[in-house]
Amino acid sequence: MKPKHQRLVLALLALGAILGASALAMSALKDQAAFFYAPGDVRGKPLPLDRHVRLGGMVEKGSLVRAADGVSIRFVVTDGAAKVPVAFRGVTPDLFKEGAGVVAEGQFQSDGSFVADNILAKHDERYMPPQAAGNMHETKTLEQ
Repeated sequence: MKPKHQRLVLALLALGAILGASALAMSALKDQAAFFYAPGDVRGKPLPLDRHVRLGGMVEKGSLVRAADGVSIRFVVTDGAAKVPVAFRGVTPDLFKEGAGVVAEGQFQSDGSFVADNILAKHDERYMPPQAAGNMHETKTLEQ
């Protein structure tokens, strides 16, 4: 076999290995990947009803309603272009509040609403945990 043919065989084997690894990675991610949607992304388009997705935006002020059971809430996620009503049952993160960013994981319903099974609260880049913020402003002296 000529060196030219050996290089061609090696190149084809490398290409086959890359394609095989890509196919395996895509297959593994198929069930684990969650797509991200903003409310404006789904307006006027068919909803992905059969997929577990993420819905991100801001919790509309005045939309948060807590049920009497203490664990069920309803709120509206908006991105300024559209709004999506969200229902959630569970414990919300400490940073979750009206007017704050949120990422809800769950599924769209046929009526256009969203049922979340997990809520992730977002904070801005200036966020500092209260414990760290308190320590920064604490003045220590040598006098007692």
